[in-house]
Amino acid sequence: MNISLGLTPLVSLLAGILILVAPRMLNYIVAIYLIIIGLIGLFGAGNMHFR
Repeated sequence: MNISLGLTPLVSLLAGILILVAPRMLNYIVAIYLIIIGLIGLFGAGNMHFR
Protein backbone atom coordinates (compact mmCIF):
# COMPACT_ATOMS: atom_id res chain seq x y z
CA MET A 1 0.00 0.00 0.00
CA ASN A 2 1.44 3.35 -1.06
CA ILE A 3 0.39 6.56 0.64
CA SER A 4 1.18 9.79 -1.16
CA LEU A 5 0.97 12.96 0.89
CA GLY A 6 1.60 16.35 -0.60
CA LEU A 7 3.14 19.01 1.58
CA THR A 8 0.71 21.75 0.55
CA PRO A 9 -2.48 20.03 1.82
CA LEU A 10 -0.79 19.27 5.15
CA VAL A 11 0.22 22.92 5.58
CA SER A 12 -3.32 24.02 4.69
CA LEU A 13 -4.83 21.60 7.20
CA LEU A 14 -2.48 22.78 9.94
CA ALA A 15 -3.25 26.43 9.18
CA GLY A 16 -6.99 25.75 9.28
CA ILE A 17 -6.75 24.00 12.64
CA LEU A 18 -4.64 26.83 14.08
CA ILE A 19 -7.20 29.40 12.91
CA LEU A 20 -9.97 27.45 14.65
CA VAL A 21 -7.96 27.13 17.86
CA ALA A 22 -6.56 30.67 17.99
CA PRO A 23 -8.67 33.04 15.86
CA ARG A 24 -6.89 36.11 17.27
CA MET A 25 -3.72 34.97 15.50
CA LEU A 26 -5.43 34.90 12.09
CA ASN A 27 -3.14 37.51 10.50
CA TYR A 28 0.02 35.71 11.59
CA ILE A 29 -1.27 32.28 10.57
CA VAL A 30 -2.27 33.52 7.11
CA ALA A 31 1.05 35.31 6.64
CA ILE A 32 3.06 32.24 7.66
CA TYR A 33 0.87 30.03 5.46
CA LEU A 34 1.47 32.25 2.42
CA ILE A 35 5.21 32.33 3.04
CA ILE A 36 5.38 28.53 3.36
CA ILE A 37 3.27 27.96 0.23
CA GLY A 38 5.47 30.44 -1.66
CA LEU A 39 8.64 28.65 -0.57
CA ILE A 40 7.15 25.28 -1.54
CA GLY A 41 6.32 26.70 -4.96
CA LEU A 42 9.77 28.20 -5.46
CA PHE A 43 11.78 25.21 -4.38
CA GLY A 44 9.47 22.52 -5.77
CA ALA A 45 8.97 20.69 -2.49
CA GLY A 46 5.33 20.15 -3.48
CA ASN A 47 6.48 17.15 -5.53
CA MET A 48 7.77 15.27 -2.49
CA HIS A 49 5.83 12.11 -1.70
CA PHE A 50 6.16 10.06 1.45
CA ARG A 51 5.90 6.27 1.28
